[in-house]
Amino acid sequence: MSLEGRLVLALLEGIASGLVLALTALGLSLVFGVMRIVNVAHGEFYMLGAVFTWYASSISGSFGLAVIAAPLAVGALALLVDRCVLRPIRYAPEATIVATIGLLYIIQQLVLTVYGPYARPVAPPVSFRVELPWFGYSGYKLVVAGLAALLLAATWLMVRRTTLGLYMRATQQDREIAAAFGVPVERVYTATFALGAVLAALAGVLVVPIQQAHYLMGLDALLLSFMVVIIGGLGSLRGSLIAAMLIGLTDGLVSVFVSPTLARIVASLIVAVVLIVRPRGLYGETSA
Repeated sequence: MSLEGRLVLALLEGIASGLVLALTALGLSLVFGVMRIVNVAHGEFYMLGAVFTWYASSISGSFGLAVIAAPLAVGALALLVDRCVLRPIRYAPEATIVATIGLLYIIQQLVLTVYGPYARPVAPPVSFRVELPWFGYSGYKLVVAGLAALLLAATWLMVRRTTLGLYMRATQQDREIAAAFGVPVERVYTATFALGAVLAALAGVLVVPIQQAHYLMGLDALLLSFMVVIIGGLGSLRGSLIAAMLIGLTDGLVSVFVSPTLARIVASLIVAVVLIVRPRGLYGETSA
C-alpha cells in the first residue's frame, strides 16, 4: 500500500476509534464531574453492553433490538447499584472507589461464570465496503463513527439545553448551594450515574461486531477512559472529546506505521507529559 493509502487508513481508524473512546470516556467524565466520584467499574458497564448485545442478538436475531435492550439493561443495573451501594455510603469518594472495585470483580466473575471465557462474535447489521483509491474500507466502521458522533452531540445538547442538564451543571458547581435552591441532588446523582453507564454500554454495543464480546474487554476500556479523562481534565466534556480524538489518531497512526504495541506506549507517554506540564489536564477545573 502506498504512503497516502496508509495515511488515509490511519486517519479513518483513528477517527472511528477516537469517537467510540470519547463516548466511553464521556460517561466516566460526567460521573466524576457531577458526583465527584471515580467509578472503577465503568469498564464493566462497557463490557456488559457488548455481552448483552450478544445475548439479545442471539435470542432475537435482531441487532436493532440489541441496541435498545442492552443499554436499558445496563442502565437498570446502574440504578440498582446507585440505590443499593452508592447511596448508602453517601457517595463518599474513598468508599466509592473501594465499592466500585468490588463491583468490578463481582460483575467480571458473574459474566465469566454465566457467559464463559470465550470471545463471541456478533454479526454487524450492515456489511458493505467503501471503495477508496487505495483500499476498501469497512462501511460498518463508518456507521459506528457516525452514530458515536450523534450520541456525543445528543449528550452535549442534553447537558446544555435541558432541565436535567441545568441541574447537573448546578450540582457540579456546588452541591450545597444547588440543594438550597431546590435541586434534587440525590436524583441528579442517580440520573448521572445511570447516564454514564448507558453511554459506556452504547459504546460496547457499537464496537462488539468489530472486537467481539469478552468478559475482560472492560479493563482495556477503563484504562483508555482514564487516559482520556486525565488528558482532557477531570469533569470536562470538551476535554474528554479532544483527548479521545488525540489518543485515537495517535493509536491509528502509530499502529499503521509502526506497531499497535508501541501505540499504547505512546498514549501512556502523552498522559505522563500532560501530568507534568498541566496536572489538571487540558481543560481541568482548579477544584478538580
